[in-house]
Amino acid sequence: MLHRLVAPLIAAVLVAACSRGAAPDPAGAAATLLLAPEDMRTLAYRERAEGPVVTGSVQPERRADLRAEVSSVVLQVLKDNGEPVRKGDLLVRLDDTAIRDSLASADEAVRASAQAFEQAERQVQRLKTLQAQGMTSMQALEDAEVRRNGVQSDLVATRARQASARQTLQRTEVRAPFDGVVSDRKVSAGDTAQVGKELLKVIDPRTMRFEGLVSADRMGELRLGQPVRFRVNGYGATDFMGTLARIDASANATTRQVEVVIVFGSGERPHVAGLYAEGRIETGTAQVLMVPEGSVVRSADTTHVWRVNGTALQKVAVRLGERDPRLGEFPVLAGLAAGDRILRAPGSTLVDGQKVEFAAAASSGRAPLTAKR
Repeated sequence: MLHRLVAPLIAAVLVAACSRGAAPDPAGAAATLLLAPEDMRTLAYRERAEGPVVTGSVQPERRADLRAEVSSVVLQVLKDNGEPVRKGDLLVRLDDTAIRDSLASADEAVRASAQAFEQAERQVQRLKTLQAQGMTSMQALEDAEVRRNGVQSDLVATRARQASARQTLQRTEVRAPFDGVVSDRKVSAGDTAQVGKELLKVIDPRTMRFEGLVSADRMGELRLGQPVRFRVNGYGATDFMGTLARIDASANATTRQVEVVIVFGSGERPHVAGLYAEGRIETGTAQVLMVPEGSVVRSADTTHVWRVNGTALQKVAVRLGERDPRLGEFPVLAGLAAGDRILRAPGSTLVDGQKVEFAAAASSGRAPLTAKR
């Protein structure tokens, strides 16, 4: 009798437990999100420069790769990386012992040839005098002139060897070709320098320019003299202005990009070569909505942002344009409108339709997103 009463009771308890354990509505179960004004951004139209993106590096126009012109041992390197130099300053000294011996030998050969030529010339003059007096034959005079001409040729050849030896001696001293800075030292004392070996580089920091690459697809938009706004790695959010000064006549066969040269405008410019730079050649302007990169959430093939719609969150799919390299923001092509409020830095636990409340602005700093039950 008792088991007949217990069985229906157990069934009723199980039904109630299953009912209480059913999955609740996600939006209703999510915690209310407490937002401060700093957590949101209100979208508005603003003017944005349009044009091809250019990437590259800052390089000096005046630069010299100084290489060994003679095979010798490095005796001294008088300047190190970063040290300023003046035109004509001695930078590297190579061992010149063997070359000085060659020069001494050439000097002696020139001296001997000069003496021989003087003697031959005096002999020709004597024979001319005797021949005029009928005291010698014309053949003797002609033979003397031939000997004189041969000695003269020897003298010219020895002087050429002397000049070559002197020039080779000068090449053992590597000097700065212009005022600048040593940017890349390649050798040290004791190294063996073969002909053509790079010794060091000298650059002129006053001639820095932006050498960049532009997609060949955008070549039709480029004109010399167009303004360029760009940023340089290491200079934070500083915007540099320049002018498009040169467009190469051919594209790279591999990347299909065209090299351009941008000269800096007046004002500050970097003094370190090789820094990465990125910007935009301004071919026009447009009124666009921009969203910060931190607000964009990408999932598989979709892109969305979180919009504050009244007192609830709304997950909104958006279509974005090309990222602005200077601002780190994307233009909105579809999905949002002016006046929409979006989260600046959405978390990963947000739920579509989640309730929100608004807190007063923080007195200092940016208030974090807070969820409360």
